[in-house]
Amino acid sequence: MNIKQTTIRAYGPADKQRLLDIWHRASLKAHHFLPPELLAEHKQMVGEIYLAKAETFVAISDALPIGFIGLLGNHIGGLFVDPACHGGGIGRLLVAHALHLKGELELEVYARNEGACGFYRRLGFIETGRRPIDDNGLPFELIALRLE
Repeated sequence: MNIKQTTIRAYGPADKQRLLDIWHRASLKAHHFLPPELLAEHKQMVGEIYLAKAETFVAISDALPIGFIGLLGNHIGGLFVDPACHGGGIGRLLVAHALHLKGELELEVYARNEGACGFYRRLGFIETGRRPIDDNGLPFELIALRLE
């Protein structure tokens, strides 16, 4: 994969299955602490609701989607990169695209997702708060981050 040949475009319905596969594999790696049944529920919601309703942008390399970012206003609802492409600059490229469009970004990330926490901090995101319970009522701390 050559980052210089990676393009970003808007999500289209034909991307759905590939993005769900990326979401699932990346989530298993990053959110290994979440119950499998919860990940299955989230996968269904991503496919049925979030991909189409969020402002979703897809990173393409060699005509194949390799990552995506979903925006709800200036909030990053999700950023997922094919695990085979981790560390290749795709996530950074997607965040830069979103920042260019929105001017500022915010998100929440699981504190236990150490890879993502480090990634966002390296990009300059600053912690603005924490909450001890996630949206599912589970005791997994979330960190709120912001980038201007």
